[in-house]
Amino acid sequence: MSDATVAEQRAALAAERDRVTSELAAIGVDRGSFDDGFADSGQVTAERGEVDALVGSLRDTLNEIESALEKLDAGSYGLCEVCGGPIGEARLEAMPAARLCISCASARR
Repeated sequence: MSDATVAEQRAALAAERDRVTSELAAIGVDRGSFDDGFADSGQVTAERGEVDALVGSLRDTLNEIESALEKLDAGSYGLCEVCGGPIGEARLEAMPAARLCISCASARR
């Protein structure tokens, strides 16, 4: 992978990390907006469940991004975690935090 490609991937990952971090911060502020005195506590519970699911998903995404940035620093970015082969540049362009090559990702399904 060329130095320019690595720099582009690092920039894409950093931008995505900033976006996810901002979303988490926004949810954290809104999280206190549930009205515990609301007559339909089932609705409040459902809304909290949805927010918790979203927060979990965003945290998972953030962990994947951080892992990819660590791999860039270690020089192992772009290598499949299962077979050790290269992850295609097109896949990394579409999914900069991809951990598996297309063959290994397809085999997991």
